[in-house]
Amino acid sequence: MLTRIFTIVTMLEYALIAASNRFFAVRSQKGVTMIEYALIAALISVVAILLLTQAGTQVQNIFQSIVNALTTAAGS
Repeated sequence: MLTRIFTIVTMLEYALIAASNRFFAVRSQKGVTMIEYALIAALISVVAILLLTQAGTQVQNIFQSIVNALTTAAGS
């Protein structure tokens, strides 16, 4: 699943770079590099947020299972 996400991110990265190059008509290589770094940082941030959100949900479910088991054990 992680490989699939990185593949999608890479495809989006190339599409955004191509679109930004056409939109801004950047002639300086320094400007192109800056835009590429900004796009890469933004995409990495989005992927990190999605992965951490998913992991947080799974951890919350584990702790909820523990709470339920302890509540049941304490009640009997």
